[in-house]
Amino acid sequence: MARHSLSKLRDSLDQVETQAVSDRALPLTAICLPAQQPRRYFDPAKLEQLVLSVKEHGILEPVLVRPVENKPEQYELVAGERRYRAAQQLKLTEIPVVIRELNDTEALQLALIENLQREDLNPIEETEGILQLLSIQLKQDVAELPPLLHRLQHERKKSSNNVVGNPKIDEIESVFTGLGLMSWESFVNHRLPLLNLPLDVLEVLRQGKIAYTKAQTLSRIKDETQRCNLVQTTIHENLSLSQIRERIKALQSEPDTSSPKATVESLSRRVIKAKLWEDPKKWKQAQALLAKLEALVSEK
Repeated sequence: MARHSLSKLRDSLDQVETQAVSDRALPLTAICLPAQQPRRYFDPAKLEQLVLSVKEHGILEPVLVRPVENKPEQYELVAGERRYRAAQQLKLTEIPVVIRELNDTEALQLALIENLQREDLNPIEETEGILQLLSIQLKQDVAELPPLLHRLQHERKKSSNNVVGNPKIDEIESVFTGLGLMSWESFVNHRLPLLNLPLDVLEVLRQGKIAYTKAQTLSRIKDETQRCNLVQTTIHENLSLSQIRERIKALQSEPDTSSPKATVESLSRRVIKAKLWEDPKKWKQAQALLAKLEALVSEK
């Protein structure tokens, strides 16, 4: 059932995208954005490219809308938000549309499928979009899906005979086959770990401000303040991956002054590494300081 419904919706979207003539044109004021928008971030540079294209050639592909219940002549955007935004920026009065009768679930599925087919979708949006689509197909909360996917993968690795014909796996595989992006096992191994990134790194990755590889590297910084500072520096100075690694290496070499014990331990290691005893002048100064420390620790 999941395979059939998803395929049918995808075919419907394909028909809209290849449709040369729209059903009609609607005023922009008659179109509202959906409450659940799968896409949260639009690259300003790429949107500007689309604006220039629309300015020169017009909107070549109609957007998909559905009627708003109990609001005559009002429509909700289902697919084509970039074109809609470009039309807004150019202050166009109307936009070509294809109108379809869709329920809430079908509309959200179509919006998700359209976004997941875009080449410029960042890894976080892709991961969250796939989870939303799985949530609809499996009728389970998004939060329940990562542990479910890990469990099913573990069962398959443990003994493939135990999961052959598993209806849940069949449904999951149908979604990934329909999308044609990756296998569900690859999704578990390479996409779900993204959700464990620190929130500050996750947000800038979602917004497309840093690349996936940079986000992974920055997430290795455990100190939240240091990580946040370097994330912002990376964005503002457009640091390369090698520069980020150099900055992290420098941070790691700095002594941890968060506690007196850490300071003493760090200084002790540096003294030993410097081999002060090999330089008579430095060693004489060090002995004087050590004598003072000895006196301090001997005090009651």
